[in-house]
Amino acid sequence: MYFENKTAWVTGASSGIGEALALALLERGARVIASGRRPEPLAALAARAPERVLVLPFEATDYDALPAIVERAAGWQGQIDVLINNAGIAQRSLAIDTDLAVYRRLIEVDYLAPVALTQLVLPRMAERRSGHIAVIGSVAGKVGAPLRTGYSGAKHAVQGYFDALRAEVEQAYGIRVSVALPGSVRTAVSINALGPDGSARGRSDANIDQGMEPAVAAGLLLDGMASGQREIEIAAGLEAAALQLRRHDPNRLFDMAAQEGARLAAQREQQGAGASFDPADVRAAGTYGQEGLKAA
Repeated sequence: MYFENKTAWVTGASSGIGEALALALLERGARVIASGRRPEPLAALAARAPERVLVLPFEATDYDALPAIVERAAGWQGQIDVLINNAGIAQRSLAIDTDLAVYRRLIEVDYLAPVALTQLVLPRMAERRSGHIAVIGSVAGKVGAPLRTGYSGAKHAVQGYFDALRAEVEQAYGIRVSVALPGSVRTAVSINALGPDGSARGRSDANIDQGMEPAVAAGLLLDGMASGQREIEIAAGLEAAALQLRRHDPNRLFDMAAQEGARLAAQREQQGAGASFDPADVRAAGTYGQEGLKAA
């Protein structure tokens, strides 16, 4: 098995996809470094296999602390075989209402944090000429969707950095680089998403509530990594179709997104600036011209 006896580091492992990844890696025989901001859920995870889990909590944007954190992670088993950059935060706000500080926060957490950690782990993998680096990108890293201008921008940056990194290290150093593209996964991502003033949204939405189970998403990601996939799509329905349209008929996709933007703008006119809006339910009949999309 690909992950058996390897040391895999997962950030954002205290909940959601990260927790599911850590558990799935344990099931596949890996040793897991579980990181996140909250020690309690990490300790509960470690209790399932104490001898094979290192709990290593840290704040992803505390760049000054990262070198010592990486030293401790590498020293646990002597090396880091797999790094999965999963920690992140989402957004649910219209650009016209969103403070610049929200964009800064999204870039810091969703882009610069995984880059900073990767930059510190990379030389160790290059010296061994072995390793696998993965990052949780997003369908939004390929498709610009309303209510996510900052999030989509950060995830597009993630896509660019890790694609370019792969070009530099895959053949030269034998390091694999995988970018995962999840759609809606049933986590607290929408509840914790940043609103226009940077505060947490505080509630979920239909797409997330009806989304893929984290364990399923984690399994697809690990299967993709094990099979050597460079880009791993973890999406269904219209979200998967949107990725196909981005490749083959981008203008149609842009028209569909603009339709949703117009719907939200009309709601803003009624409810006022700064109101909290829900994205359209991508599973509802007629959303984004769904029936025509199915026939495409």
